[in-house]
Amino acid sequence: MTKINQVIKAIRGMNDLLPNQSTLWQQTENKLKAIAQHYGYHEIRFPVLEQTKLFKRSVGEATDIVEKEMYSFDDRNGDNLSLRPEGTACCVRAAIEHGLLYNQTQKLWYLGPFYRHERPQKGRYRQFHQLGLEAFGVATPDIDAETIILTARIFQALNLKDQVSLQLNSIGTIETRKKYAKILTSYFSQAEHKKQLDEDSLRRLTTNPMRILDSKNPALAEIIKTAPKMLDHLDPSSKIHFDKVLTYLNSAGISYQINPIIVRGLDYYNDTVFEWVTDKLGAQATVCAGGRYDGLVEQLGGKPCPAIGFALGIERLILLLEAQTDFVPVSQAPDAYLIIAGVKAQSISLKVAEQLRALYPNTLFTMHCGDASIKSQLKKADKSGAKLALILGDEEVEQQKITVKYLREEKAQKSVEITSLEFK
Repeated sequence: MTKINQVIKAIRGMNDLLPNQSTLWQQTENKLKAIAQHYGYHEIRFPVLEQTKLFKRSVGEATDIVEKEMYSFDDRNGDNLSLRPEGTACCVRAAIEHGLLYNQTQKLWYLGPFYRHERPQKGRYRQFHQLGLEAFGVATPDIDAETIILTARIFQALNLKDQVSLQLNSIGTIETRKKYAKILTSYFSQAEHKKQLDEDSLRRLTTNPMRILDSKNPALAEIIKTAPKMLDHLDPSSKIHFDKVLTYLNSAGISYQINPIIVRGLDYYNDTVFEWVTDKLGAQATVCAGGRYDGLVEQLGGKPCPAIGFALGIERLILLLEAQTDFVPVSQAPDAYLIIAGVKAQSISLKVAEQLRALYPNTLFTMHCGDASIKSQLKKADKSGAKLALILGDEEVEQQKITVKYLREEKAQKSVEITSLEFK
């Protein structure tokens, strides 16, 4: 029997973001937004709930996401809905619905929470956050390269370029993949290989054999390594496209490694696919991933439209930032702590606090609220980490001044007019 006063905890794998963490998140997200906008991307926001069939049609019914991981339910109207497990399908749905792709190129970015019912561990959660960028309407390989170069700029801007490495592959066209799937099926169906396959891989052998290449089961590493490579079976147009992407990246000085087993875990990808990986987060090595999905817009009811995009995991990015040897937690300390002493001072304290905030809009003020002695207020000011204590007493009110006490420097306190304060 549940106790009425029993403490209710957060859902496993869905984490609270506390005040001592949020400042780093805000600063990181602001840098990401600035870079996206610098490359001509515009923000789009879409609901966290979508029709389940959106993901079945886009992500693929034979993927882990759709088969095992989505939070799906029937609402009171009998509609089957799902919490969004990824952003590309949502972005494409919104772009089609609102006519954003009609005879035009479009660059869109979004940032927010996504949901998958996975086994929680470091870097993998049931509610997680991603930055997504999607570019529509450009079929040439220069947009592939620009997208990858943009991701490289993100890691450089966050001083993480030495913590991650870029891996690339081409998975060709849908027609080429159908032929390649038959080759893989034949390979994995060989008796000596088939007996090594786990339950998931045996199922994928009949539904989507390319998913076997994406298996994280270490027991399959060797047979995956020796499996036929997609790069050896590309059609001429895909090979030319991929070679041009590599030429652009070489020209821009972007280091990369060709990884022939990258296929991505979603069915809508084609041609260029990429991942930024790290060895700093254990099993959750992928920090950022994406690629082309030229058929998805048409697949979801729009007119044919080439597209490319990527998603960047915010939690994993934060973990990398915090793991740096020179990492210093972002201070949440106010610049000044306003101390109130006296009846007259108390009566105008809020007015003075608002005057300070109006005069110094880029300065953070905390005003003491509640009854307390000056000594107690000074202790709280010091504990807050503020550089200055601003003391407003009855004497200061009469003189129309405020007393400045330096909490982090060896300087004598002084009384000045409110308009003459200086903040470093």
